[in-house]
Amino acid sequence: MAWQSVPNPDDIIDVGKKKFSDFSKWFPVAVVVLLILLGLRSLIYSIGPDEVGVVQRFGKFIGLSSPGLHAKIPFGVDRVTPIKVEKVFKEEYGFKTIESGVNTRYSSGDYRNQSLMLTGDLNILDVRWIVQFKIKDPVKLLFATRRPEDNIRDISEVVMRRFVGNYSVDEVLTTKREEIDDLAQQEIQRILDIYNVGVHVITVKLLDVNPPETVKSAFNEVNEAKQEKEKMINQAWEAYNKVVPKARGTAEKTIREAEGYALDKINRAKGESERFLDTLKEYKKSPEITKKRIYLETLADVLPKAKEKYIIDSKQTSILPLLEINKKGGQQ
Repeated sequence: MAWQSVPNPDDIIDVGKKKFSDFSKWFPVAVVVLLILLGLRSLIYSIGPDEVGVVQRFGKFIGLSSPGLHAKIPFGVDRVTPIKVEKVFKEEYGFKTIESGVNTRYSSGDYRNQSLMLTGDLNILDVRWIVQFKIKDPVKLLFATRRPEDNIRDISEVVMRRFVGNYSVDEVLTTKREEIDDLAQQEIQRILDIYNVGVHVITVKLLDVNPPETVKSAFNEVNEAKQEKEKMINQAWEAYNKVVPKARGTAEKTIREAEGYALDKINRAKGESERFLDTLKEYKKSPEITKKRIYLETLADVLPKAKEKYIIDSKQTSILPLLEINKKGGQQ
């Protein structure tokens, strides 16, 4: 076995003391450098183009910072919280999107505690909707309420349940969906403003409204019966609109013809009476002349219609010779 020299313990202690002495000289310098680096790192901060920075000093709000690079007091004295004021946030109710895109994937969880609602005519519907909003006041968002997202979700759910309960199941499914959207948006915004949540509601949109799976078959049968009823009513109205307007038109035509006939008779009678009165007036002015004129006018109207004409002398006692002459002349 080769012999090895064993180091002297005093020499080991002396080397340790020398190294510790060297470290103690450089330790304060290292601490100062580290603090400077940390301070420089926390001195500069940046705010994105779609953000606003909320600046707090010792926890107290002191102002807002615009997009860009800024400086603040380091070591936790100033704290800046960036808030996205241009982004449109979306809250989903009755479903949850895992990944959006061309092939959107949804969560398979059970959200019926959010979506099942009772309508005004005591029917149950599975209602799914979204609420889109933007942050309009970052200060109120951070300091006026403790959990603004929970407030938005709770208020939206309460408002939607209330409005769905004000309408019948057919109205919620078909005709009143846009009206419910508008009313719910206004009401959610009103309540959020009361609580100073600091958000602006952009859209409230009903997406899917369906009966629950357990009653869907019965619900479809009822809808089919209602559609058949509407079809029969429409067919009846179609037949009514074909027959009744035609009958009304015929009746109107008959009435107008009768009125025209009556008006013609009245106008003719008025004309005859006026003509008679005018003749009477002229007759009273000169009876002989008027009498003669009437006589001549009557002859002018009657003679062209006569087949045979006999001119008799006033002194003639009999017209037989004239008749005989006329017959002889006719035979020749």
